[in-house]
Amino acid sequence: MSAPNGRWVVVVAVAVVLAVGCVPTGTAEPVDVSGIELQGHRGARGLRPENTLPSFETALDLGVDTLELDMHLTADGVVVVWHDDRIEPDKCRLVGNLDPSPPDPVDRPRIAELTAAQVAGYRCDLNPDPDRFPDQRPEPTALAGDDYGIPTLAEVFEFVAGYAAAPDKTAGQRERAAQVGFNIETKRDPSDPGAIGDGFDGSSAGPFELAVLEAVDAAGVADRVTIQSFDHRSLWTLHELRPELSLAALTRRGDRVDVTDLARRGATIWSPDRRVVDADAVALAHDAGLRVIPWTVNDAGEARALISVGVDGIITDRPDRFTR
Repeated sequence: MSAPNGRWVVVVAVAVVLAVGCVPTGTAEPVDVSGIELQGHRGARGLRPENTLPSFETALDLGVDTLELDMHLTADGVVVVWHDDRIEPDKCRLVGNLDPSPPDPVDRPRIAELTAAQVAGYRCDLNPDPDRFPDQRPEPTALAGDDYGIPTLAEVFEFVAGYAAAPDKTAGQRERAAQVGFNIETKRDPSDPGAIGDGFDGSSAGPFELAVLEAVDAAGVADRVTIQSFDHRSLWTLHELRPELSLAALTRRGDRVDVTDLARRGATIWSPDRRVVDADAVALAHDAGLRVIPWTVNDAGEARALISVGVDGIITDRPDRFTR
């Protein structure tokens, strides 16, 4: 289907990925990603519990170009790095006897209703899906140790800067960390404003967006940051404030996507579900001036098929399955 300008992409079905994806799942040979961007999804979710400092360290050790991560806003206005809007008991547990103690994860408290100090009271080292992530281990890493707490965005930036100067990392690892990108997602949900709970009206940047920009500017990494979101209103409000920022429009399978409109509004990247990417969709996005970086690619056959149709990068839970 096409719009009058010929730029509609209707992402409803698996295209070339399955047509070409005849390489069996679990292929041992690493996939060569020379020339495209490799992003570690929530760090290296397939190897360490997600969105934690050990997960980011593992991704850096493996040489990713970009750390992909998620953001929420606490009740006292601190940007924290976590995917879910609630503290879930299959991922997190309380750390010791705190006074006062944060709510028990079994009660599934919302991050938006917790202070940053309360959020710091959880240890998120549990694997919610061992069948999907059989190699995920909450083991200590060289720099982060066993710090499986929920970090703030500022702490992630600080940790990466420390990694870039760490004497027990190789020169190549330090050099890559000094240049690594950050693909940071505002976890707004238009159907559930309470997921962030900051009174966002959709037309101007809310306290969440402003707090994200403050953390980015304080760390001096604006030129290494891409801000992504499924709620494109969040992106457009950021573009109004900071038109130089790199913005990635996330889309799901079944979304009707006008890539020209995304580019016109300020997006620089289209980041679709991997299952809907084909050569025509990539060509349309490139013609509109967008890079194409699909999520989340863990299978060798899918990765090779996506590379063959010209994607500009991939987001993966398993950066250990890729090489240059």
